[in-house]
Amino acid sequence: MADKEPSQRQLRVAQEIRKIIAQFIDRGEVRNLEGLNTLVTVTKVTVSPDLKYCTVWFIASNNDLVQQVLGGLQLAANYFRKQVAQKTSLRYVPEINFRVDKTFEEVDKIEKLLHDPHVAQDLK
Repeated sequence: MADKEPSQRQLRVAQEIRKIIAQFIDRGEVRNLEGLNTLVTVTKVTVSPDLKYCTVWFIASNNDLVQQVLGGLQLAANYFRKQVAQKTSLRYVPEINFRVDKTFEEVDKIEKLLHDPHVAQDLK
């Protein structure tokens, strides 16, 4: 069974949540990330159809600190939820979960495979 496309409301709510969380991270207002020498970028936000659950996908510039960043963001999830409640007029503020976005790692792996001499020979 294929996943349904998100509704316009889901997309708007996800975009607004992404903007709010990214602003707090960019301004360094997340105490759990203080002292970590890495940049954190929110790449994608998905919201469940009932708007009660939200998954925030992120990448960190320092791969060695990804698990520490994930732990810090997960600890700050309730803080982000309160901020989303203050800045939006949602009836229910979604529960926020963070996940590491591995899309860029997969892209790098595919690029390396495509540039491998054995694969390049087959492509010709």
